[in-house]
Amino acid sequence: MYRYDEFDHALVAERISQFRGQVERRLAGALSEDQFKPLRLMNGLYLQLHAYMLRINVPYGTLSSRQLRRLAAIARRYDRGFGHFTTRQNLQLNWIRLHQVPDILAELAEVEMNAMQSSGNCVRNVTSDQFAGRIREEVADPRPWCELIRQWSILHPEFSYLPRKFKIAVTGSPHDRAAVRVHDIGLHLHRNAGGELGFEVVVGGGLGRMPFIGSTIREFLPTADLLSYLEAVLRVYNLGGRRDNIHRARIKVQVNALGVGQFRELVEQEWQQVRASPLLAVPEAEVARIQAYFAPPAWETLPDAGGALAARGREVPDFGRWLARNVVEHRASGYAIVNVPLKTPGRVPGDATSDQMGAVADLADRYSLGEVRVSHRQNLVLPDVRQADLFDLWTALARLELAAPNTGLVSDIVACPGLDYCSLANARSISVAQDIARRFADPDEAADIGNLAINISGCMNACGHHHVGHIGILGVEKNGREFYQLTLGGSSAEDTSLGDRLGPGVSAEEVPLVIARIVERYKALRREGERFLDSYRRVGMDEFKAAAYGDAPPHSRQRESA
Repeated sequence: MYRYDEFDHALVAERISQFRGQVERRLAGALSEDQFKPLRLMNGLYLQLHAYMLRINVPYGTLSSRQLRRLAAIARRYDRGFGHFTTRQNLQLNWIRLHQVPDILAELAEVEMNAMQSSGNCVRNVTSDQFAGRIREEVADPRPWCELIRQWSILHPEFSYLPRKFKIAVTGSPHDRAAVRVHDIGLHLHRNAGGELGFEVVVGGGLGRMPFIGSTIREFLPTADLLSYLEAVLRVYNLGGRRDNIHRARIKVQVNALGVGQFRELVEQEWQQVRASPLLAVPEAEVARIQAYFAPPAWETLPDAGGALAARGREVPDFGRWLARNVVEHRASGYAIVNVPLKTPGRVPGDATSDQMGAVADLADRYSLGEVRVSHRQNLVLPDVRQADLFDLWTALARLELAAPNTGLVSDIVACPGLDYCSLANARSISVAQDIARRFADPDEAADIGNLAINISGCMNACGHHHVGHIGILGVEKNGREFYQLTLGGSSAEDTSLGDRLGPGVSAEEVPLVIARIVERYKALRREGERFLDSYRRVGMDEFKAAAYGDAPPHSRQRESA
């Protein structure tokens, strides 16, 4: 895990001191809200419906137990005893008092954390695969490159005021768990025919009111050229991106307007100008220094215990379900990767209490070499658990209500905070997600349905990534009432696709019923071993639309609704 050097410490300390002064001026009335807004956004502070919200960076989703314990303490001391983990692998605190924010930032700095550039029109937190460095299929650990990008982009003088926010994701596995094709820049590590390590560079992805799947503009970029090429992409965007319309300011709009070919040519031309700059050439020694922080831990030499675990799972069915859904094969024999779902049916998706965060930190020390990960789907991960400890860990997680055997299943729902918190939202997300999860709370029924990703957003900004859910749900408002549009067939994995709209919106109360009808139709149509997404792609929309609405459509549906 990366540790701050003297430059990191100095930078963060200076930023906290600067922001403390800005907060004091705002509280004294010397700064108006309009003057203060860009200053607070660059420090991760939003003004929501009821209070300030602070978004805390978790770079590439990696936390130490010490850091998670500090997050638990901050949530207890300064918030209401819980935090919300996001699809950007960050933590949001939703009930923050302005005068306390500098003290929170100072406490974060003590454990080498910050909120810089977690908002604003700049390069945001760089995200990655939650299994990075641990999954057997991986070509290379993407986290050192994420850290290099973080160091390059933090307070970059040229890219601190981009046309719009900018998001980068990096993966090193054939199976994409980082959603690289729906980011402004997605980087996919792979090896060329000569065995050299490099990146496929994908540009122009993004969701929101104008969703696009990113396009590959370079099949193979040597790792030594990473920063210079990123600099070229950002320069083309910064100079040519629209600033007259917030809804058309993302790089995806620029790429679509120019066409991928012309955008690629502009980047290549700019790259020829900047690639020779000594400021962007990363010495091999520096790369090695960063990579050393992500070297594998000293795993013990252990035999594989898969047979014994399977037998224990048959003896204790609840443990067997948990093994089947939440435990992933580790690259080291005798170890396992454990998903810790924050999706107990009926609870708020992505939320963890201070007590739960503190307890998971303790479990990480006891069972996972002191490390915790945050996933793209708003769950936690313990990446280094001995197989021999899995039963004891499951028992401890069950006491914390963090052992629902539902990773990747119908109740593992991604949801934004929606109208309960967000001033931009049109509709509630949390309560609808809870109702769906309660409807499918039976673990045997959920296991029979199989992999089914449901994503819900409370507005077109798509913070819940509804476009790429196998079933996506978008909350809209019409004439003072909340309705929900459903889409089918989305995916954020390596087979990235945007969902197709099912039809007219339905009320919040009808959403679980409509999804249940869709699921029943899937179960009747599926072939052996076929996921919901596979069945949808094979048979198309009409079968599911007929099942969803039936001969007697839901009474509150308004066909003219948006």
